[in-house]
Amino acid sequence: QVQLVQSGGGLVQAGGSLGLSCIISGRSFDTYDIGWFRQPTGKEREFVAGISMATAGPYYAEFVKGRFIISRDRAEKTALLHMSSLKPEDTAVYYCAANRKRLGPASEVEYWGQGTQVTVSS
Repeated sequence: QVQLVQSGGGLVQAGGSLGLSCIISGRSFDTYDIGWFRQPTGKEREFVAGISMATAGPYYAEFVKGRFIISRDRAEKTALLHMSSLKPEDTAVYYCAANRKRLGPASEVEYWGQGTQVTVSS
């Protein structure tokens, strides 16, 4: 069993930065990929970024490349998402996610965090 506890997020003006963190607990945590999805109001949940806890290899959705950076601290069992150059269209509830394979469709995610609101004002 894996548990994900998120922190961070909040309100920021367009062009600003915010950080999200996600602590993973449970056995064999380093066999998982961990990352984030987001869900704007009234829309489907979409992949944002992911990272292998074992290798630290990151991967991103095209719409955040160059703006968001994902990293992980294996000793702290934590994944971090640094979001910069934020746009109003980045406004959404952001969910931490974990899978024993590369993160992809939301329907295939094994574990979810509790979600945290990110609001970018124009």
